[in-house]
Amino acid sequence: METFFNVDLSLFRFINSSLANPVADVFFPFITEAKNVLPIYILALAGLAILGKRKGLVVVSLLLVLIVISDQVSSAVIKPWVERIRPCNNLEGVRLLIGCGGGKSFPSSHAVNNFAAAVFITRYYRKAMPYLYVIASLIAISRVYVGVHYPSDVIAGAALGSTLAMLMIAFHNYIAKYIPLFNVLPFVKVKSIDG
Repeated sequence: METFFNVDLSLFRFINSSLANPVADVFFPFITEAKNVLPIYILALAGLAILGKRKGLVVVSLLLVLIVISDQVSSAVIKPWVERIRPCNNLEGVRLLIGCGGGKSFPSSHAVNNFAAAVFITRYYRKAMPYLYVIASLIAISRVYVGVHYPSDVIAGAALGSTLAMLMIAFHNYIAKYIPLFNVLPFVKVKSIDG
């Protein structure tokens, strides 16, 4: 565990301090604040729900359920259980570019939610994959750069978000077999009433 923490700490110092530059000092604090990106997310999801017809509406509806679940699993279950203190509240010499906050560090809910969304949406819209993964990765890195999370927090968050997304996809595949309204992919076979 000590070796793991030393590697985690070294990576934190590298991202938070060694990579510091004026452009990143503006960019990462901007994208890490939910209030700055939330309007873009809302517009994108509204557009998908309206322009994507039934498929878009189903994907957005399930995505919203997924985000509520992923955020609660991260913030209300795992963080209180692990109780890891944020680096900005625990280490000396942290370059803190936003408010540290009093919440716990592990896992990063930003990483959980953004990777859950990226994995889930790309299951149905493959062409969006590079964009969504880049956005999720940049937001995850931003949490370390601004000083509020360790690298392991965002790695674990990405893994948890991806896992929860895959579980939601499996759930969707299951219900799509029995409820035609949810069948938005051509290769999901709908079970007939007579068996």
